[in-house]
Amino acid sequence: MTAAERRWCLLFAAGVVLLTSAPYLVGFIRSDEAWVFSGFVFAVEDGHSYIAKMRLGGEGAWLFRTPYTAYPQRGVVAFLPYLLLGKVVGPGADHSLLVALFHLARALVVPFWVLETYRFAALFLETPAWRRWVTFLATLGGGLGWLLLLAGRETLAGSLPLDVYSPETFGFLALFGLPHLALARATLLRGLRVLLQTDGRGPWLAGMWLLLAGLLQPLSLATGLFVLAVFIGLRLLRSWPPGRAGPVGVRRILVAGLVPLPLVAYYLVQSHLDPFFVAWTEQNRILSPHPVHYLLAYGAVLPAALGGGLIVWRAGRQRPGGLLPLAWALAFPVLAYAPHNLQRRLPEGTWLALLVLAAMGLAAFRVPWGRWARLALAGALLPTTLLLVVGGVRVALRPQAPVFLPSDKVATFRWLAEHAEKGAVVLTDFQTGNALPAWAPVRVLVGHGPESVGLAELGPQVEAFLSGSLSPKAARDLITRFQVRYVLADWPAPRQVSEVYGLRPAYVRGGYRVYRVEAGP
Repeated sequence: MTAAERRWCLLFAAGVVLLTSAPYLVGFIRSDEAWVFSGFVFAVEDGHSYIAKMRLGGEGAWLFRTPYTAYPQRGVVAFLPYLLLGKVVGPGADHSLLVALFHLARALVVPFWVLETYRFAALFLETPAWRRWVTFLATLGGGLGWLLLLAGRETLAGSLPLDVYSPETFGFLALFGLPHLALARATLLRGLRVLLQTDGRGPWLAGMWLLLAGLLQPLSLATGLFVLAVFIGLRLLRSWPPGRAGPVGVRRILVAGLVPLPLVAYYLVQSHLDPFFVAWTEQNRILSPHPVHYLLAYGAVLPAALGGGLIVWRAGRQRPGGLLPLAWALAFPVLAYAPHNLQRRLPEGTWLALLVLAAMGLAAFRVPWGRWARLALAGALLPTTLLLVVGGVRVALRPQAPVFLPSDKVATFRWLAEHAEKGAVVLTDFQTGNALPAWAPVRVLVGHGPESVGLAELGPQVEAFLSGSLSPKAARDLITRFQVRYVLADWPAPRQVSEVYGLRPAYVRGGYRVYRVEAGP
């Protein structure tokens, strides 16, 4: 990279930070005496869980044990970025401080993402204009899902457009509010770039970057290893017959892939032997939508990408490293529809690979309309991102749940943070249970789709308990089984219910009440 290219990357990253931060700044400004901003304008349920994970780290945890279940847990190596962020501020940190630290970390990831994306594109594209084009669209681009939204059809084949909910399919959403995913992709790109660029210790260093990507997001590592496997296949096929050694040998790729294998083995063992990990995995179902959605997502660049793929294949003997984006694109169908309950997360980085191939295809045609084709594609692939940012500002301007929380509820959370025992189990409804661990170091029975073990069974029981329709025996069994210490509800418990359930009033604020569980009559 030249100094001018590096300067462009940093200025572009600064613009992305400002763009993605605007809705959150509006949300903080709109907080008042009645409403408190959650810190998130989309995926609020996951946002609360990230702050709760930071709080876990601040309280001293090095292994992840979710606060969204009362079932016993051994602890697992997961969500390390949030556990480490929590350690920056330590125990008892205020929610607003944790949210501010979260968004500071998100902002700091953006320049790393932009630089690594640009450098990855530079491996295959000689012209800075095309490198900038790829980086711009890999960061801010989306598919044609906005056409469905403008047509008034939010769903197609039973699903929303991938642009508006899948950070893996493109990338903007990761920068907008999921920094661990953005950091994992940038780290994966760096590992692959080191593998292609360096000699000597390069494979070992590349393997360490892949290992780091796996610690940040295990599925990014799985994607990277599968792409490297396809890359090896293309490399061997293109260099046939044997004896045509290229600058990127199969042995170097295998060495890089061996480094993170212990982490892969660890997760395989956990997925079969750890009861919590097994239950968590079974409940965490993130399936790919109908193929028409991927066509809508990637269709605009596919013709040019096909042309770029042919160019890469023909040049494979002279530049075998250039086969990597083609390998990534060819791996996509297998990754997207693998027999796995997290299949939609597996096509990580495919968008970047397709953009690199598309740039190669368009750059090959040295005709006057090449620049206009570049601009037209950029214009067609930006609207969804603009809609997401504008939508974020709009929800931030109107204080209401779930983006904002009633101040009385937040005051109740803070009371529990000060008075409840660390790790105490609180019985409350799902929505309240989702937000509570972000404010207080307590556990809940239900509150997060994948992380609340036995949600299908416990959800109705909790609802019945709070509605008063659960039998006294079943209620006592529920409290005893999970050693519930507090009940947080928005109803005043009748005297007979309090006595039967063993509840005693402990705190009242507005319409919210905390009951302490004591011995029954």
